[in-house]
Amino acid sequence: MESPGALPRYKSIAALDKAITTCRLCPRLVEWREEVAITKRAAYSDHDYWGKPVTGFGAAKAEIIIVGLAPGAHGANRTGRIFTGDSSGDFLFPSLYRSGLAKLPISDSRDDGQELIRTRILCAVRCAPPGNKPTNEEKATCAPFMANEIELLLPTAKVFVALGNFAWTGLIAQLLSMSFEIPTPRPKFGHGAVFKTRSASGQELKVIGSYHPSQQNTFTKKLTPAMLDGIFNMANQA
Repeated sequence: MESPGALPRYKSIAALDKAITTCRLCPRLVEWREEVAITKRAAYSDHDYWGKPVTGFGAAKAEIIIVGLAPGAHGANRTGRIFTGDSSGDFLFPSLYRSGLAKLPISDSRDDGQELIRTRILCAVRCAPPGNKPTNEEKATCAPFMANEIELLLPTAKVFVALGNFAWTGLIAQLLSMSFEIPTPRPKFGHGAVFKTRSASGQELKVIGSYHPSQQNTFTKKLTPAMLDGIFNMANQA
């Protein structure tokens, strides 16, 4: 496997997205995403699955950047757009719409006309992992893509929303690597947790934590629509 450090830095979102969709660095993830795209879920037997790594989605000059974990096997791995075509997206996009950050309250496919306003969504891992659990090695291999995307978004970025603990810790690690000052003690993840960070050049960012809109959290009411709306209302005020 190629070293994560061997990945080049891309100078535009378009070039980065092209590189992401052709990545084959993690054999286990490549095998899984392609197997799922062939065997399919019965409900989607007539669908053409994407079956490739999934890029970020939204404005290239975003002020609000939402960070998730990885594509869903029958969601983004099927549709080719992050948080699209599964229950997590069915919960996330209506909240973005209510908050004035999405053109439509639904996200069904790449050609449904959906657009994000001042916002971009990306994932720390770009391929659907078995059991929704990428290995530490897979996380590390994919991390340079996240770092590159954050670097490209920094000129306009004001606030990051981390969906879940892994997105929170991964984002902090990326910001530290970019010489942003992180408060001591290290901020702990929680729904509504907030901290501010400043770069060596003086750029200030706000980071907000939110429970991930997974079925495990939404079905149990650990995360409600009002709770998620509150997170994006906070982001809108940054």
